[in-house]
Amino acid sequence: MGGENFTVLSGFILLGFSDAPELQTTIFTIFLCLYVLMVLGNLMMILLINTDPQLHTPMYFFLTHLSFVDFCLSSTVVPKALETFLLGRSHISFLGCLAQVYFFVALMICECFLLGVMAYDRYMAVCKPLLYTTAMSRVRCYGMMVLVYTMGLLSSLVHTILAGRLSFCRARSINHFFCELPTLLQLSCSDTRANQILQVFNAGLNAVGSSLMILVSYTYILHAALQIPLVRRRLKAFSTCTSHLVAITVFYVPAVLAYVQPHQASRWDQAKLASVCYATLTPTLNPFIYSLRNKEVKGALRRLILAGSCWQ
Repeated sequence: MGGENFTVLSGFILLGFSDAPELQTTIFTIFLCLYVLMVLGNLMMILLINTDPQLHTPMYFFLTHLSFVDFCLSSTVVPKALETFLLGRSHISFLGCLAQVYFFVALMICECFLLGVMAYDRYMAVCKPLLYTTAMSRVRCYGMMVLVYTMGLLSSLVHTILAGRLSFCRARSINHFFCELPTLLQLSCSDTRANQILQVFNAGLNAVGSSLMILVSYTYILHAALQIPLVRRRLKAFSTCTSHLVAITVFYVPAVLAYVQPHQASRWDQAKLASVCYATLTPTLNPFIYSLRNKEVKGALRRLILAGSCWQ
């Protein structure tokens, strides 16, 4: 009990990439640049979609929420990580660590299901275009997002409550650049089998649930696209889904590697690199994935720039 109280009062020490002290400045610079790009890219997407009437469609409605989730996800981790890289290590309180765990897990789950919802939206647009407006009405889109956020916030609450009940026996050093749930469980001297089972079960359930929605949706999309006789129209149908497929790949591969496989000591470096991908790299890349090959977004950006120049 004394060890537990000591940890609760004193908090934890985030070690970051302490095994490479000579690279701390370089790592800090890379993370800072990625974070600035992430903020500018996602806020620009949100601004464009909300100000341009031509982008007020279900697809861009969900893309707005993807940008919002990405922004919050990266902001939960990166500011504290920058302090860790700058100082070599940094202190985080026990409640601050649990708050990081809660919001990070919640936002990861939200993004997982949001990508599934976006796949369903593409299915309706390609396979049932005549019913698209009715099926993806404003009320239904808002209802889907309420369900996505509810599942993320409630699932994460269970993980955080169970983690908050653990004892830590004066173990304070977290071999990571933020309080990720698997690293926190490794520090505990309590029995964490229930936490680990819930973690793997929840990660598997979320991955299977959203992956099933994505696979089924794209199976129907592929079948419908192959029935189109004109090659140009067939390529156009595929092109509407390309950005979403890239975003799914960039998000799922590192996330599954980090959360489904067991975290052994020899794999912590791999786990940290995977965390960099889905906590920093993916939120930075998503706005560019959805804008570089998207004529509608490019057009909205030109109109915004022209409107700004007219005001000057």
